[in-house]
Amino acid sequence: MAELRKLVAIMAVDVVGYSRLMSEDEAGTAKVVREHRRAAVPIVQGLGGRIVKTMGDGLLLEFPSVVAAVECAVTIQNMMVERNVGAPEARRVVYRIGIHLGDVLVDGDDILGDGVNIAARLESICEPGGVSISRAVYDQISGKLAFGFRTLGLQKLKNIARAVEVFAIDYMDKTGKAPTLDDANVAQTIKYCRAPDGVRLAYAISGSGPPLVKAGNWMNHLEYDWESPIWRHVFRGLSRNHTLIRYDARGNGLSDWDVDTLSLDAWVTDLETVVNRAAVERFPLLGMSQGGAISVAYAVRHPERVTHLILYGAFALGGKRRSPAEKERRDAMTTLMRLGWGADNPTFRQIFTGLFIPGATHEQADIFNELQLRTTSPECAVRYFDAVNDFDIIDLLSKVKVPTLVMHVRDDQMVPFYAGRQLAAGISGAHFVALPGRNHLFLEHEAASDRFFEELSLFLRD
Repeated sequence: MAELRKLVAIMAVDVVGYSRLMSEDEAGTAKVVREHRRAAVPIVQGLGGRIVKTMGDGLLLEFPSVVAAVECAVTIQNMMVERNVGAPEARRVVYRIGIHLGDVLVDGDDILGDGVNIAARLESICEPGGVSISRAVYDQISGKLAFGFRTLGLQKLKNIARAVEVFAIDYMDKTGKAPTLDDANVAQTIKYCRAPDGVRLAYAISGSGPPLVKAGNWMNHLEYDWESPIWRHVFRGLSRNHTLIRYDARGNGLSDWDVDTLSLDAWVTDLETVVNRAAVERFPLLGMSQGGAISVAYAVRHPERVTHLILYGAFALGGKRRSPAEKERRDAMTTLMRLGWGADNPTFRQIFTGLFIPGATHEQADIFNELQLRTTSPECAVRYFDAVNDFDIIDLLSKVKVPTLVMHVRDDQMVPFYAGRQLAAGISGAHFVALPGRNHLFLEHEAASDRFFEELSLFLRD
């Protein structure tokens, strides 16, 4: 007789510190655990789930829908926060929950196999009160639920042969409540338009609220960045309170790579094209890294359209114009790019990763290495890098007439801190904020990430 197998979302639930709770009050703990379990049953059933079995302090559940499984887990965790109100901290029942999407073997009412084991291991490494999910689950729910995610990287789980990529769900906001889909529209729509010289440009619209435009910069890719742990927290954070309009600059991402012209003027024209096509009249403009120079040039050309100018990790002078030593260093980097950008061995690209995000985890570095290959060709990468390193917008700074916020990481390894100060000093009335860290682009877990969004919010209120 053939084995009966099926693909399901598997949820493993466990009580944190159950042995201690039982040793202190066996009867009382057993009673309260049963009560909490009964309270969860309607939630499970209402979302189409089934309790496969109970295991003392734990539960094994299955769901035909991954989205339903995650909604159930978050609802249960929120329920437990409410049910623990008034209970002494030492006596609270706190769950850990792990969810995996996998193939299981059906044995009567039971389910068996690696899928079940992975869900149980995800639960075992979960933080108390949290929900951990596998990459298989994340891929199915990303963009469908309004929760944030933190990557925990590849994890070697006990008795599981292959490493599993794990994510933690950030389902609580700062008020202690779970966000709803109305709180954060995290879906994006990608559209296309053409610049005056015929170059096809890809742009994306996400979120809701007043518009916020982000100028394109190097190594962007609308699709990959939306899911990448390098950029995801930035774009989803910006989309939380704004209709975010961003695009891939010519030469990378979903926009045309093989183009005749890569220059500051061409990139400013691309920005003009996108905002005109998106039909936004007045908006704050965010320029990150080399996108800062493009934003400054646009704000000088169109002061009537830019309400606020936000510059992060930006510069007025490209690397080759800062000093002879820096020019020599950039020339050497260009040579390395020409030789090794497209190679299967990521050694050459790792040099750039080490400059952009020296504080990255091994997994984040691998993703950034891969992102370099996906965003542009070796030839275009060299041309792009050369053009950006020749930027000089010093003469434009005094012509900026809109409120300006400049933020720069103190120990930025790619664009020196003094370049950010120079940029702010040249713009009348610009407010300069130094952020902690070494990464050119702040990662989600860094203090600079929270500070960036706080400063942005305060600035845009004015």
